[in-house]
Amino acid sequence: MKHYLLVFVLTALFFSSCKKADYKNILHDPRLYSRTVYVLNNVVMGNNFSPPVASRNYAYASIAGYEVIAAGYPDKYQSLVGQLNDFKKVAKPVANESIDYEYASLLAFCKVGEAVTFPEGSLKDYTDSLHQIAVTHGMPDEMITNSEKYAKAVALSIMTWSKGDHYLATRSAPKFSIKDSVWRWVPTPPGYFEAVEPHWGEIRTMVMHDARQYSVPPPPQFNITDKNSAYYKDVILTKNTIDSLTAVEIHIADFWDDNPQKMNVAGHVMFITKKFSPPGHWLSVVGIGAEKTKADYNTTVCAYAKTAIALFDSFIESWAAKYHYKTVRPETIINKYFDTNWRPHLQTPPFPEYTCGHCTISAAAAAALTSVLGNNVAYTDTSELVFGIKNRSFKSFRDAANETAMSRFYGGIHFHISCMVSESFGKVVGDSVVKKLVMKK
Repeated sequence: MKHYLLVFVLTALFFSSCKKADYKNILHDPRLYSRTVYVLNNVVMGNNFSPPVASRNYAYASIAGYEVIAAGYPDKYQSLVGQLNDFKKVAKPVANESIDYEYASLLAFCKVGEAVTFPEGSLKDYTDSLHQIAVTHGMPDEMITNSEKYAKAVALSIMTWSKGDHYLATRSAPKFSIKDSVWRWVPTPPGYFEAVEPHWGEIRTMVMHDARQYSVPPPPQFNITDKNSAYYKDVILTKNTIDSLTAVEIHIADFWDDNPQKMNVAGHVMFITKKFSPPGHWLSVVGIGAEKTKADYNTTVCAYAKTAIALFDSFIESWAAKYHYKTVRPETIINKYFDTNWRPHLQTPPFPEYTCGHCTISAAAAAALTSVLGNNVAYTDTSELVFGIKNRSFKSFRDAANETAMSRFYGGIHFHISCMVSESFGKVVGDSVVKKLVMKK
């Protein structure tokens, strides 16, 4: 046993003495940052977080990563302190300390991502592997220590700020009450789950003044008897479209489904299949876009942060409207008045219909991402292959957002009017993020 231990020690010493200081080749690669976001994405998916809550996880983690880069490159990037609501201070690096800001940004992202996401330790193996890369590839010990210390300090600053966003208070807020009304949302099959996050509109926004800064107009008035009413026409349009979907429309609906917890029922057996939620899908698009445009490390970090902020605020905007209008889903109306056996192509998610969350947040994300990586960035979205869904190609991020809006209509889970209104207001939220935030100098 002692012999093997001696051989191990001698071998370790040999390799440590021969290691090259090439840590920058790995730790400064923007693809590693994208990979790190993907790792968090998987943790979020595995722990059954709803789309709004997932957006919160991604936003705070991405801001932590960005703030490290802004501190390390103050001539090129500006801190978000004073730009985001109630974000008043963030830890600063100690003068003259040797810090690898790229390495620190990875760790800060992970520390906040883990702290917001749970369970504790879910990213420990991954951060340990990053530490090992730094050691093995020759980062000086002092720089490793300083970088890890600074990452921890920034993460603490972000977590302290996050605690004021009213999230904890909403955990014990009253549940959505079900009332017998023809226009009001009720749970839908097959799971008949309770309404998700009815108080999300009370969460502190980051760029908007509050959840209702941009007032969404009311949906068409409920009227199922007048065939000339806007509501009746929208219901019939939905039913007829889903009853005659083309192969392309089915692919579009499936590609943007992004249902994080689909309930499958086979006889007496029920089980859930998981996929990335809408914000997770869009963060995958950020990584694809960054690689497509050959964005450097810092630009990639900036793209993730701005997109995540736009996702966060747009979820709040949409959820505030959802629980203000509390409107019923197409499935409920069509089953009650037209066809008891009718089912949408996609599984109806458990929250009110108007406005469409995915339509809103996709338009906002596209606006933010376009502002960083550019307009007319043609790319192929490969993020759904892991779930057995073929790729789709787009002429731009806005093109993808436009398709997302139609996907919810093709899925039969939103009315067409809702999709169009939601997309337009999502763009308003995204544009406000672009206009108000100064990030890259």
